[in-house]
This record gives sequence, C-alpha cells and structure tokens, in this order.
Amino acid sequence: MLKKIDIQHLRTGMHIHELCGSWMEHPFWRTKFVVTDPNDIKQIVDSGIKEVWIDDEKGLDVEVVAETKEEVDAEVDQALMHAAVTGTPQQMLLPKKVAMAEEVARAAKICANAKGAVVSMFQEVRMGKAISGEAANELVDEISSSVMRNPGALISLARLKTADDYTYMHSVAVCALMVALAGRLGLDEKQTREAGMSGLLHDLGKALMPMEVLNKPGKLTDEEFRIIKSHPVEGHRLLVEGGTVGAVPLDVCLHHHEKIDGSGYPHRLTGESISMFAKMGAVCDVYDAITSNRPYKAGWDPAESIRKMTEWCNGHFDTRIFQAFVKSIGIYPVGSLVRLASGRLAVVVEQSESLLTPRIKVFFSTKSQTYIPPEVIDLGRPGVSEKIVAREDAEKWGIKNLDQLWAE
Repeated sequence: MLKKIDIQHLRTGMHIHELCGSWMEHPFWRTKFVVTDPNDIKQIVDSGIKEVWIDDEKGLDVEVVAETKEEVDAEVDQALMHAAVTGTPQQMLLPKKVAMAEEVARAAKICANAKGAVVSMFQEVRMGKAISGEAANELVDEISSSVMRNPGALISLARLKTADDYTYMHSVAVCALMVALAGRLGLDEKQTREAGMSGLLHDLGKALMPMEVLNKPGKLTDEEFRIIKSHPVEGHRLLVEGGTVGAVPLDVCLHHHEKIDGSGYPHRLTGESISMFAKMGAVCDVYDAITSNRPYKAGWDPAESIRKMTEWCNGHFDTRIFQAFVKSIGIYPVGSLVRLASGRLAVVVEQSESLLTPRIKVFFSTKSQTYIPPEVIDLGRPGVSEKIVAREDAEKWGIKNLDQLWAE
C-alpha cells in the first residue's frame, strides 16, 4: 500500500515510491528506490523535502499513522474543486480573444524566434556581455501579445521542448506563464510587463553553470547540487551589473526558488517575506519544469502536474497565487489526457470559462482499445452530456502521439 509519511519517519529499508517535492530541487535522478544508505536520507532532508510516499509492500512499513493514497487523492480533488470555484480577481487586461487553432501557427513562429533570442542572450552572457534591455522588452511584448490572444497556444507549445532545448525554452515558457498569471490576478499593463520580463530572465544565472552539470543525466553529487543552487545569486549579480532591468526582475531572479515554509533558497525566506512576483515566479517555474522533458526525467502530464503541485501547495506556494495559476491554465491544461464517462479517451485542446468543461478531442476507445475517428467536443456547450471522470496516463494505453493530436 502507498502511504505518505513525514520525512522524520523515513528509515533505511523503506521503499520510496515518490519524493513529495519537485524533482528539479533534489539530488536524485530517480524517485523509486529502497533506502539503503543513511546519507540518502540526509540528502533528502537537506533538499527541503518534507514528505515522501513509501510502498510498504516493497519495503519496511512505518510505525505511525500515515495518509493512504486514497485519502490524499480525495484531499487533492477537494482542493482542486475549491480552486475551480474560489473567486480570484478578474482579468483587467481584456484583449480580443482568438481561437486556439488560429493562434497556434503564430505562437509556433514566436516560440522559434524566442528560442533563438534566448540562445543569443545566454551566449552573450557567457562571453561577458551585458544583455540588451531593448531586445528583451521586444521579446516580452511578442510573447505577451500571443498570451493575450489565447494563452493556451504559446504556453502549450513552449512545453513541447526537447531536453536539449530546455534551458532556453524554459525561459520563454515561464515568461508566458507569468503573463497569463498576471492577467488572472488583475495586474495592470506595467506590472504584467514586469512579470513577463521576470519570467524571461529568472534563470539567467544558468548561463554560468557548467554544461556537464546542467545537463547531467544521472544523480548529482553534493557539490554539483550546490553549484546548481547558486544560479539565482549568479543571475541576480549579472542583472545588477547589466543595469538594464528594474527591481521586480531582480527580485524574481534571486528568489524564485524560495518556499512559503522557509525550505527554499538562497535565503530561506518565509511567507510574507517573499514578494508577490517571486511567489508567482515559484509557481510558474515549477510547473514548466515538471511538465518538460529533462536530460534525467520525462515530464509529467499537465493535469498530473497540477495535482502534484496541489499536494505541495501548503509548504511550497502561496495559496492565493496557486489558485489563480490553476484558473489561468485549468485543472486539465491543454495537452492533458482525460477519460470520459463514455469510456473514451480525449486530449484537452482548449480551455473554457469553466475549469471542468474544456474543449476536448476524443480519439480512443478504452472498451475496444482502438483509435477512433477524432471528434472535437465543447464540454461546456448546452446539451452536451459527456463529462470528464478522470485523468489518464498515455503510457498505460500505449498512446505516443498525444501532443500531435492536440496541436493539429
């Protein structure tokens, strides 16, 4: 049975099923293993992880009362439903919304241009040159315009990065996510631009990280982990020396890895000591990281990622910011695989006003276990009886072309 336990109860001989924290912030390249070395427990504690899932059928059990998977799933469902109905400030920026299909082509061109611009930016930093504030502003404007027309297009396309592209496209994706979140929080145009700029530059310090450490496919050593954790301070230093950005991007660059419970870095800030923009950066950074393919781990499904982040919310993220983020991308973000009441599988292709009734593309029958002619259904349209009953794992059904299905 899977049980969630506090880290203080972890012992050698237990089988860890999952570490309850973003895998980009701990030194392990795997999450399922039997703890045989007390030093592994120390590394987990030092990384700030507070809880882990254990499987008592594959290792030692815990002697204290622990939450079961079913109990945690029920809590997560309740939290997601609360996010779906809790009021957050309405968008103050009201651009003309265009259809997903119309924006995808434009968003693809923006992603390609943005990747090239970020690659150049990182190369200039490595050569000791200051970044161009004017060029960065133009890039933020391009990304923001696409997000305002239809946030799902560019945000979802930016997620489809390869492991080799991750460092560069991650900056583009977090910029887009920050703009969408700023709109959901009701921030004005100036604040939204600052949020986008913060997302674009938040990981600039990684330009100074050794590539062999940044792209290492296996477990990081303690020293390598220490090096990677220096990137916020290094990025902040670069931006200060460049003198072309304001206080908000500086703050987000330095503090986007801080957590509400004080277990983050570099300054272990807590609660209200962390600015609103840094809290926004923390949410957007983690979401894109865990949904993206990395050299050492395949990305999670968007809907699975939202559920994981909901589990971590109390210690990692500001609740109000996280709820607004869920509203900005959906409980079932674009690209999520879902099972319908009819037993068919569908991929989410666009959000609607209700987080529970997105537009979907049905393409697979679980009863016959075969592909069926694709059909787009707007679950929010009056008279539609079909509904989502669960999220699904594409690997379980042998589905390999999921991203192609929603992006067509």
